[in-house]
Amino acid sequence: MDKNVIPVGPYHPLLEEAEYFTLQVDGETVVDIDLEIGWMHRGHEFISESKTFTQSLYLVERICGICSTSHPLAAVHAMEDVDNIEIPLRARYIRTLVGELERIHSHLLWLGLAGHFIGYDTLWMWAWKYREPVLQMFEIISGNRNHYGMMRVGGVAKDVDPDKIKSLLDIMDEIEKKIQMIAKAANDDPVLKSRLKGVGVLTKKDAVDFCAVGPTARASGVSVDVRKDEPTDAYDLVDFKIIVTENGDVFDKTVVRLLETFESIKICKQCLEKLKTVNGGIRNNVKEISAGEGIGRYEAPRGEVFHYVRTDGTNRPVRHKVRAPSYVNIPTFKASCKGIPVADALITLAAVDPCYCCTERSIKIRDKNNEPYQLDLMKLSREKTEQIRRQMK
Repeated sequence: MDKNVIPVGPYHPLLEEAEYFTLQVDGETVVDIDLEIGWMHRGHEFISESKTFTQSLYLVERICGICSTSHPLAAVHAMEDVDNIEIPLRARYIRTLVGELERIHSHLLWLGLAGHFIGYDTLWMWAWKYREPVLQMFEIISGNRNHYGMMRVGGVAKDVDPDKIKSLLDIMDEIEKKIQMIAKAANDDPVLKSRLKGVGVLTKKDAVDFCAVGPTARASGVSVDVRKDEPTDAYDLVDFKIIVTENGDVFDKTVVRLLETFESIKICKQCLEKLKTVNGGIRNNVKEISAGEGIGRYEAPRGEVFHYVRTDGTNRPVRHKVRAPSYVNIPTFKASCKGIPVADALITLAAVDPCYCCTERSIKIRDKNNEPYQLDLMKLSREKTEQIRRQMK
């Protein structure tokens, strides 16, 4: 049978964001896969250069809604790296607490979506129902359910109210019980195992070759985690372990995320207990950042997020570079999707928990003569609006 191409995207029921994949198939088997990015480029790096350092933190929060702590954390690490700025101990615990709550939030969201993708809507409803208490904790701590606005150069924006710590610990206990129930139900479900085991295998060698990070790498036996490898904030002050499995399939990626939520709960409880006794300020008053370069790393729910900042002594960055984990995890499809049925390819695509907004870069457009072509989006938008207006008259 001749090889055919199946387009997936840029809009597809399985894609929460716009992206374009082309699957080359031989019958029902995927023989190759390619990716075209650039459908959602928003120019965050360029915009950051016109913002103050604090304004940049609000900007990078919005690179990804579910990583709205991970990006500003990596950014403040980069800004603080320029002058080796130390932060108060209490702020270190608050940063770690918020970061781990986000990990629980992210993993439960992915678990629910994964269940929905394979028709297991009970898992979807359970996971999203028990994600709500996590969002409630965010609201108690920061006043917001998403985009928490907690990070500042030199510390955090808001303290954790000591009177709320007991209620926060009670919520954590309830979350832990519910996730234990979900984990047991998922692990005992024979349909889930038959659907996910052995599907979309990413070998340890391929994970290393593609520089995979986060649960995508750890599910393939690669023990890599910034929280242990290069601890910042309070990660060297709390006890937790890195979850690593060996099979590299979709089932193991699910197992890694589920078990990581328990480790995150353990970290959150330790941070809350420490906040009962650790006193002091939550932010050093950093008035300016000198000229220089800094890098910031953080273990986001999807893996290492990296920010680079160059400064010139003014109150804003002159260069701000972002590399999100999905940017290195998405290409692993070239290894994990080849040789599997088309029906398994889409859940394999979803198994790395891709965030396409995070990966976006601008694209170069060329005309029919292969010459660079400048596209004026504002002009095209105005012309299209005027065309619609005329049609409606």
